[in-house]
Amino acid sequence: MRKTADLDEFDIAILEILQKDSDVPQRQIGELVHLSAAAVQRRIKRMQADGVIQATIAIIDPASVALPITIVVEVQIADERYDLLNAIKRSFLQAPEVQQCYQVTGEADFVLIVVVADMPAYQELSRRLFHDNPNVTKFKSLVTMDRVKTGLSLPLRRD
Repeated sequence: MRKTADLDEFDIAILEILQKDSDVPQRQIGELVHLSAAAVQRRIKRMQADGVIQATIAIIDPASVALPITIVVEVQIADERYDLLNAIKRSFLQAPEVQQCYQVTGEADFVLIVVVADMPAYQELSRRLFHDNPNVTKFKSLVTMDRVKTGLSLPLRRD
């Protein structure tokens, strides 16, 4: 298990701002958290080096780039042997349609969040990832009807 980073209240305040909008200038962040822009910059660099901040990305609306269908997929596998488990994880990592992948407990072994342009694209993806993989015993597809909430922001303050 990864060690929790040592973050103080300034770090938490900076992260809360960056989670909402990573384009906020460091000078403005400094004003909001009562630090100099240089201090904000040092803290951000440290949190990047420590792996707390893993990436600065643009969040794109899937429908605006012709990927309007989101599917949640539960996958069951036959054998959890280390090499087979790593092979299936690699296949999920290599598929750009797979936006998120979680190894889980319960009836399913993995839960995937997938985006595709249309159902023929999903049929092709399911053939590649599930039907053609002898270690996949069963998969269940849940086609979403509405994106009610999506995001990656974490609840940092637990007061």
